[in-house]
Amino acid sequence: MCRTCSRGHIITGFRASEQEVYCRTFYIEREIRFPVRECTFYEDRRLASKEDMEQIAWFLTTRKAGRTVGFVSAAQFREDREKESEIAASASDDPKLQE
Repeated sequence: MCRTCSRGHIITGFRASEQEVYCRTFYIEREIRFPVRECTFYEDRRLASKEDMEQIAWFLTTRKAGRTVGFVSAAQFREDREKESEIAASASDDPKLQE
């Protein structure tokens, strides 16, 4: 169990009998001298932690209020971009905005 735990520190020699297992859960690493079947501090290193998942998460934002957030098809994305560019072009033609 310690082999897949994120808190396990395992030192292995060349022989099968040459192995030391330490647990880093505690302030001072403790040597574990027997195979562990169950541990209340077990944290699987193969699974991403909450902090890891927050680091790789995508942040989806919108440019305007009322617009939906999420993934769209390529055609709809192009259509939305064209509408935005038309609105920006018509706003730049407005003489009141140029003052």
